[in-house]
Amino acid sequence: MTHSTDHLRPLLSELTLEQKAALVQGADFWTTVPIPGIDLRAMTLSDGPAGVRGPRWDEREPSLNLPSGSALAASWDPDLAYRYGAAAAAEARRKGVDVVLGPTINLHRSPLGGRHFECLSEDPELTGELGAAYVRGLQDNGVAATPKHYVANDSETDRFTVDIDVDERTLREVYLAPFERAVDAGAWALMSAYNSVDGVTMTENELLETPLNSEWGFDGVVVSDWTAVRSLGSVPAAQDLAMPGPAPAWAGLVAAVRAGEVSEADLDRKVLRLLLLAERVGALGTATPTETAPLDGPAFAREAGVAGTVLLSNDGVLPLDADTLARVAVIGHNARDARTQGGGSATVLPERTVSPLEGLRAALPGAEVTYDIGAVVQEGVAEIPLAQLENPVTGGPGIRVSFHDADGRELFAEDRRSTALVWFGGDAPIEASRTVVFETRYTPEADGEIELGFAGANPARMWVDGALVLDDAPVIEGRDLGAAFLNPPSVTAPVHVTGGSAIDIRVEFVRAGAGALSGALSATVGIAPERTEPGELIRRAVASAAAAEVAVVVVGTNAKVESEGYDRENLDLPGHQDELVRAVAATGTPTIVVVNAGSPVVLPWAGEVAAVVQGYFGGQEFGTAIAGILTGADEPGGRLPTTWPASLADVPVTDVAPEDGVLRYTEGLHIGYRAWLRQGAAPAFPFGHGLGYTSWSWDAARRHEGGVEVSVTNTGDRSGKHVVQVYAERADSGVERPVRWLVGFAPVHAAPGESATVTIDLPERRLAHWADGWLVEPGAYTIRIGASVVDLPLELTWTVAE
Repeated sequence: MTHSTDHLRPLLSELTLEQKAALVQGADFWTTVPIPGIDLRAMTLSDGPAGVRGPRWDEREPSLNLPSGSALAASWDPDLAYRYGAAAAAEARRKGVDVVLGPTINLHRSPLGGRHFECLSEDPELTGELGAAYVRGLQDNGVAATPKHYVANDSETDRFTVDIDVDERTLREVYLAPFERAVDAGAWALMSAYNSVDGVTMTENELLETPLNSEWGFDGVVVSDWTAVRSLGSVPAAQDLAMPGPAPAWAGLVAAVRAGEVSEADLDRKVLRLLLLAERVGALGTATPTETAPLDGPAFAREAGVAGTVLLSNDGVLPLDADTLARVAVIGHNARDARTQGGGSATVLPERTVSPLEGLRAALPGAEVTYDIGAVVQEGVAEIPLAQLENPVTGGPGIRVSFHDADGRELFAEDRRSTALVWFGGDAPIEASRTVVFETRYTPEADGEIELGFAGANPARMWVDGALVLDDAPVIEGRDLGAAFLNPPSVTAPVHVTGGSAIDIRVEFVRAGAGALSGALSATVGIAPERTEPGELIRRAVASAAAAEVAVVVVGTNAKVESEGYDRENLDLPGHQDELVRAVAATGTPTIVVVNAGSPVVLPWAGEVAAVVQGYFGGQEFGTAIAGILTGADEPGGRLPTTWPASLADVPVTDVAPEDGVLRYTEGLHIGYRAWLRQGAAPAFPFGHGLGYTSWSWDAARRHEGGVEVSVTNTGDRSGKHVVQVYAERADSGVERPVRWLVGFAPVHAAPGESATVTIDLPERRLAHWADGWLVEPGAYTIRIGASVVDLPLELTWTVAE
């Protein structure tokens, strides 16, 4: 129900037109305008959703790095999603943040979508239920959630300008459905997207009013995606807050109101909503922020990582017996340098991360755990480890960064603890600087030749021990400045080093040229992967695997494959990872493959290995979660939230690039598993699939008080988790429908020999279709229940009366 803002009208009457116009725009990158005269402090917004970065992108202020959105969805656990939101709230308050920009509840329309790691799933019911729980977890702890990106922002190609052509029924039943659930959960804010829908950019689209306000009763603040407000046309369209601020598109807002071109009533409605938001988060008057629940961040990150890890296949090799293993070969670039999160604006800076290699060595203290890279995955430079850096000014670990004007005068300097830095807000005088200088002393561990260089969207020069070795400008691909900023290209030069002997590195970045963003800078000084011939790397890994009792190969994607700003060209693992897995498996040593990817990749060797574990981007405790699962200390708790294909050629929906500016959702209702069922093709692993370390019987299902009651029994010899999935069918429907669609689910836990009964609500709305309103077709529906969209041993008939 819409919350009344009548009690805030006296405050509104105290504001001048200029104050109101300022309030509906940000004060800077991350904060709103304070108005002390009405006891309104600034509200701070921050990127999430898998952790909270805070208003400064700074490794000196670390954040909890939770598993990615797709990993959260793989848990199929609303209670975990609620606690995930609560954890984000605790982090937000620790960082002084009032509004978290998440959860991301766009759908995995095509597996080629580059940002799907941040979204939840391909299904509106699963996404909606988990997204709503996340919202409640945040807001029960006094921090505003901002479900995003409203709406149909389901791919990245030309994301600022793409026009989505989608019919109303599909829009309502599929893409708007998760947002409706988030509003039902009480969301205090919502983010409008860059894209257009049916020819109108979303910050000016009627969809912001209907259904959002007029039908769903949303009373929160619509926050724009950063720079998405294009004109004053967004004022009457229920766009409430333009970020970042002051917004150039609204610079003439006061004059437009005075000229009668814009209604002051529209402006007043925005101000009242912002005041209500401030009241809710404790930013208005005498209100104070709600005290959040206590949080053991690393422990929860590990628990969430375990819950979202999916055991795709297992010939019995798992779980490993940690007490009897003597030699384990760990192989893979991602085994040592794991991706704990995807690339882009959602990136947070954790205090520490645990790699699978570290996790396995800790979990197998009695075994010799060897390591080989096997295949290079990283592209471009990676930051230099802090332990090998000395700040030339302080003598402590780290680097010195200084900012200089056009005349070379130093304006500002700071001591940092990373060589991969982003300034996006904060205190550094980016706009006033002409050059930004990185200085450090690097001590290599071994003799050899390294590929030393820099990454950024700006020209730079690099000196080593006073000699100029690089003077170049990385080449920016594509037109998305956001992608270039967050995942910049690299240039390197070979540099010979001697182990234990320090070298002085100085890099000068010039703030000019393509890719320069006002008031922001992204720059990295680092080392690119070695140039060893790929076949030699594989031969080394094979030798290690052949000498081991078991081989654990960690494969995965990199920032050039899964990131904000661009979509994927294919579903292949980058580099020579497929050849690596096949070569290791061919040794005869039992081979376990851990997949470190946020969304589907093709696994052509899946039938040749002993087990496949999908770990997603598992957060900062990724390595401890994987080690716990491989050794049986933990149950693999995940089920796939997205269908995994055997090849890209099999995928029903692959178009993510617009034609003549328009991306047409011609598949209608049929995305994800719905599209697979419609075309009758079998994927590699179906939606909802996931194995455990025990066995289950499906005992009974019956209709019970507006829901479905299901009983299962753990028939194995250890405790386990199962996910009960409920799907509906209507073969004789008078309207087009999916072959089958998810209508409810619930995780269950049981000890050996124990039975569990769960009741899953089934509101008739889950059976409804849109036809200028929600209609429930009378007659008999078949309700199927089981462990995945294709493994459904139980069924019952659900009849809807005329």
